[in-house]
Amino acid sequence: MEEAEKPKRLMKLIKLNKMGKLARDVKSLEEQLSLCTRCGMCQSNCPLYAETCRESDVSRGKLALITGLIDQMFDDANGVRERLGRCLLCGSCAHKCPSSVDTVGIILKARSIIARYLGLPVAKKLIFKNLLSNPKLFNRLMEAAAPFQKFALRKEDNFQKTSCARLVSPLLRHRHMVPLAKIPFGNPMQEMDFREKGRGITVAFFVGCLVDKAFPHIAHSLVEVLAHFKARILIPKDQGCCGIPALASGDTKTFEKLLAFHVDLFSTQPIDYLVTACATCSSTIIKQWPAMLKGEGGKGHGELMEKAAVLAEKTVDISWLLAKRFDLSSPFKGTPGKSGGSVPKEIITCHDPCHLRKSLGVFDQPRQVIQACGHDLREMSFPDQCCGMGGSFNLDHYDLSSRIGREKALDIMSTGCSTVATSCPACMMQISDMLAQQGARIRVKHPVQIYAEQLKAVGVRP
Repeated sequence: MEEAEKPKRLMKLIKLNKMGKLARDVKSLEEQLSLCTRCGMCQSNCPLYAETCRESDVSRGKLALITGLIDQMFDDANGVRERLGRCLLCGSCAHKCPSSVDTVGIILKARSIIARYLGLPVAKKLIFKNLLSNPKLFNRLMEAAAPFQKFALRKEDNFQKTSCARLVSPLLRHRHMVPLAKIPFGNPMQEMDFREKGRGITVAFFVGCLVDKAFPHIAHSLVEVLAHFKARILIPKDQGCCGIPALASGDTKTFEKLLAFHVDLFSTQPIDYLVTACATCSSTIIKQWPAMLKGEGGKGHGELMEKAAVLAEKTVDISWLLAKRFDLSSPFKGTPGKSGGSVPKEIITCHDPCHLRKSLGVFDQPRQVIQACGHDLREMSFPDQCCGMGGSFNLDHYDLSSRIGREKALDIMSTGCSTVATSCPACMMQISDMLAQQGARIRVKHPVQIYAEQLKAVGVRP
């Protein structure tokens, strides 16, 4: 009888050891958790709560859940994971929090704790640890997959040129997807020097997954615009993901691996700026890279921490760089269009990505880029309202994501615009989906794309 009880006792000891580690991890969050006064301000700003009216969906409810995480994990570990997974990580709560609680950072930390306790789901483990963590392999597989997407997707006759799944499935039903580009940006050149007599800024370009594989025209536009302004552009080969999908799922090891890989990749040459065309990449590099290295995972990595901090300080959104460093209107002063007439104006509205406006405080600069082209900028009622994408949230909770997204689409349509501009490729995917479902004839573009098109319209070349 005693021998039969040994496996049970061993399992109990293992579980107690896990719970002891869990307790220590949760204790590390106590200082931040104690800042929350439960005032409810986050409730009035949470786009998810606006749809569900569930206390567990707002950050105040999630922080209360994290406070009792150890007891909850004993009773319903998977339920805790599911409830913490119902978050867009948009930062709307932290943006308006009177106590400056870093809710996004706390939730990310809590997800990593749960992932260590329960492990990652099999699909995410395969994707993150075997593909995403290996940029070379990931890039090759995605490029190889692009020609075969025609067998899984069918083109829809809509203004956004989105595609839908040929076969109905729980994951893909109703979605209008932006397909992979036939040819990714793929870094055609490692260095392009357009400076005159060696004078001008040196910029490294962090391309990002979605820009590279779904919106390579954004990357080409960025290079064209920086070439016009006589910059030296460095684009290191074999770039990968900034790591936020892994971090958002609690896979800190994959995140740390990608962080170290890119820090080394972008630290080989002195630069003035590290520029991105993705709001999420900017926010991740500026905020999450240094935050991760300051935590437990950063022990013993002094040199890596120093390099990451330097890169974070130099990282900027492309619209910020253009507005702060260059005379945006200079190419268009007294310059007629190719036909000899004036450059055609259009009505453009601007959607503020959460990770750009709420996380980094950048919102005026994209508008300066658009207005420099002479277009009529017409604001929607709620330009900084979350579009509902939220990365993997869109995959796991599409019904909720699309309900939030429809509100954004209707707000865009109410302006009477012909184009909506946004600085986040993930937002572009979500907004394209929502506008396609509404049958709206509105283009979705990045501000740098609009500016590059205007340069071509007036016949300006680097």
